[in-house]
Amino acid sequence: MQPFGPLRKTMAAGIVVALLGSASFGAQPAGALDVRAQDAGDVYEARMELYVAAEAMTHVPWTLLAAVDQYARSLRREGEKELVAVRLPPPLFSGVGNPSFGSADEATIDFFGGKGRDANGDGFADPDDPMDRLFSVATFLRERMGEGGPEGEDALCSALEEILGDGRACDVVPNFARIYATFGRLDLHRHVFVLPPGSRYTLQANFGAPRHFGGRRIHEGVDIFAPYGTSVRAATYGYVEVVGWNRLGGWRVGIRDLQNFYHYYAHLSGFAKGIEVGKIVAPGDVIGYVGSSGYGPPGTQGKFPPHLHYGLYRWNGRVEYAVDPAPHLRMWLREEKKGKTR
Repeated sequence: MQPFGPLRKTMAAGIVVALLGSASFGAQPAGALDVRAQDAGDVYEARMELYVAAEAMTHVPWTLLAAVDQYARSLRREGEKELVAVRLPPPLFSGVGNPSFGSADEATIDFFGGKGRDANGDGFADPDDPMDRLFSVATFLRERMGEGGPEGEDALCSALEEILGDGRACDVVPNFARIYATFGRLDLHRHVFVLPPGSRYTLQANFGAPRHFGGRRIHEGVDIFAPYGTSVRAATYGYVEVVGWNRLGGWRVGIRDLQNFYHYYAHLSGFAKGIEVGKIVAPGDVIGYVGSSGYGPPGTQGKFPPHLHYGLYRWNGRVEYAVDPAPHLRMWLREEKKGKTR
């Protein structure tokens, strides 16, 4: 497995360019971001209203705001329950030396050099209010990124690290933004089984079993035995992070989804047309074909029966660790058979 492959910082440049020619922002109309979760039947709709409103006032693309927010959400289990998960760290929101990291008027926050902002005109910038939280992040990004260009690209990376405390966000967040831009919506968490309906296969739930080729290690995935050349599908929405040869995995594809899970497809016989680093995929898109490649230099084939090695890894902001994909695969298979989405 080789998560976090070639850096995609060039993707960040496209986001920065979207800010070129944007107008400056000043006082905000009261109630402009006055959106509450209980007023919306769909949390995605409520979030989208917040993102679009923040874009209108700061000219930071809603896709970037959604990407930053989703990245923050992926790092914390409780983040899924929040309307807005991203927030400026307390010293950045309230200012270093401010005796209170809670709600305060902007004048006090400015005095201590903080970046917290009042979004709804109630007189207070509240780090626990989703509106104030998102607007503060948006204005901070806008200030740091300026008018775009190479300097803005570097500033975006620096700003993301300050907000999220995670250096890898610079590579992932712009790709999240591209996913949102491609599909134009937020409800992008549907899953499917990794082989097409009706495929003949045997799933061997051997996660954690010992392996010896390449040194003593455990099997960080499951093996799905199927006829040579069977289509292999993207399990969910995401972007291709890695394509190519791996000594253990042979021809493999790595896809990162919006939950910050890395999906690892190995031992392929080949790749589907158009599969390359940066490619945006949707559930069910064919990415390659079952084979028996790996366990040697590029081109090594046939050291084992044809099968798909499928691994699932989670990044939590500190480490990336393998999780047993078998329960997820079974659940996705049941849901697909029932026509359900998630």
